[in-house]
Amino acid sequence: MYNRVFEVNDDWVREGMDRQIMERAHRWYGGVRTLENGLPSPNHNSGTPTAMAIWAAALCNPASEYYRNHELARRIALAARYMLAAQHSDGTISPGWTNFHSPPDTAFVVVGYAQTAQLLMADGWEDLKETAADMLLFLERTLPALITGGCHTPNHRWVICAALGFLNELFDSHDALKRAEEWLAEGMDATADGEWTERSNGIYNVVSDVMLIHAARLLKRPELLVPVRANLKMMSYLVHPDGEIVTEYSGRQDYGQSFDMSGYFLPCLMMASVDRGDPVFQGMAEQSLSLLKHPGGAPTNAAVRLLLDPGLKRQGAETTPMPEHYRVVLNGNFPRERYLSGFAGAGHHGVIRYSRMHTDFGAPVARIREGNTSVTVSTEMSSFFSIRHGAARLLGVQFASYFDPGFVKMSRMATLEQGYRLSGVQEKGYNGPVPDVDLPASTKADISPWYLLPHHRRPQTHVQRHKVGVDVLETVDGWKLVISSTEPEEVVSQISLIFPSFGYLSGGELAPAGVDAQFWMEGSIRYEMDGDWMEISGGEFHHTAAGVREAVYPLGFRTLLLNVVTPFEKEIHIKLSPAEQARTEGSGTS
Repeated sequence: MYNRVFEVNDDWVREGMDRQIMERAHRWYGGVRTLENGLPSPNHNSGTPTAMAIWAAALCNPASEYYRNHELARRIALAARYMLAAQHSDGTISPGWTNFHSPPDTAFVVVGYAQTAQLLMADGWEDLKETAADMLLFLERTLPALITGGCHTPNHRWVICAALGFLNELFDSHDALKRAEEWLAEGMDATADGEWTERSNGIYNVVSDVMLIHAARLLKRPELLVPVRANLKMMSYLVHPDGEIVTEYSGRQDYGQSFDMSGYFLPCLMMASVDRGDPVFQGMAEQSLSLLKHPGGAPTNAAVRLLLDPGLKRQGAETTPMPEHYRVVLNGNFPRERYLSGFAGAGHHGVIRYSRMHTDFGAPVARIREGNTSVTVSTEMSSFFSIRHGAARLLGVQFASYFDPGFVKMSRMATLEQGYRLSGVQEKGYNGPVPDVDLPASTKADISPWYLLPHHRRPQTHVQRHKVGVDVLETVDGWKLVISSTEPEEVVSQISLIFPSFGYLSGGELAPAGVDAQFWMEGSIRYEMDGDWMEISGGEFHHTAAGVREAVYPLGFRTLLLNVVTPFEKEIHIKLSPAEQARTEGSGTS
């Protein structure tokens, strides 16, 4: 089974070689061009270290066609020299498009580079010794930056901890261990159900999981695996029928993008090994492996890790398949309001430099899977409902209003007998004059800049509250959404339904409403793809606004707009094609 990892790795060897700069006079001689911009980069994900990890796994694998290939050995040596040239004098690297002189990006490289160097050293082939020495020099130079450097995002802390663990393993650095403990002293940022701060199922879950697995071993802190276990088990409920990951509520750049489970192969396999063949993790690893098309970035190259740790290859291990029928609420018992109540007392006044607060951490998400049908009900996101029924997809349902212009996020979720009740409340008022006792000296001068006034001292006046409720109800033949808002009156509002651009949309009375958007005024519509369909009723046209300020609808998709004005109660019925319906016809696009 694990031969697939090495076969996939070999498939990418030549591709990286084709992108390497081989002109001696070139300023980036030996670097590997990225696909993003055609420039070489020392970045861990698509840059030179990723190609080096792929090449090292091939060079050190006796079953590879590139095993001890002299030309490839020359190529990796040139890449290592490029990396030394790309390293700044302070030991950091700059990816080339952001985060210049970046300790966290350097840490990502260190985690991958250390494993690659260990693999080359363990192999012992004479042609690789100089490359290994150059890689060790690069790694040693990173120590000052990682012992003193900071980060941007929550997951960066765990990347730095893993990197410090590898640096201590290689160079016996007490300062590296001390710095890792300083980061770990901040505590783990995961709910009991396993959701990390960034709620990023497509990207940063894997980052946090893999890095903490390494850190637990290298720093001798097995308790770091507790949130990793929870997160991986949570992920078994966050996969659509086609193997695509649920990204409908992500807090990072994977939001709404397409990712499959292949990235989870390595952390699931590593945890299966740590937990002595846990069948859930083993089953997830094997299902993820079946989707593997790339061995991974430099820190997560599965071929490198398997060569370093052959014990991961557990042939014939017991497996538990991922569930296909369930109804779960993730973070349903998380005391989110208790944590948020401490926000004001934290002392940061809602400001964090170079990052954001992620106050949506721990917001409840409901997941329903019935074979070929996959439903996500979300809070704290612009979209509160999405459904996939075979090939037919309703990517999101949103509610926007002019009360506090933009999308209204549902903040609470309660479980009903046949579904879920969501609610959101917006509050908006006006600011009175700053009390005399709080006025700064600048107000007595000839000029009093607005930005020097203590705005947080202004008393609020005429505060209004806008309440929105949504019942998401399962019916005999599909789902029903009941969206309502009663106060304040005459709030111009808009419900939007987002569909993929592919597929066939028919029925209903539609009218143009801008680029890729249409008013849905009345009647029933039908969205069909590859024989699967949804019939949806509930059009409305109470006003003629084509959009709500601050509510931006995605281009390249198909957005239907229902225009409503408070008070209202709007029912949207979604009828699904029978599960056993034969798929005899493909669908075009209208």
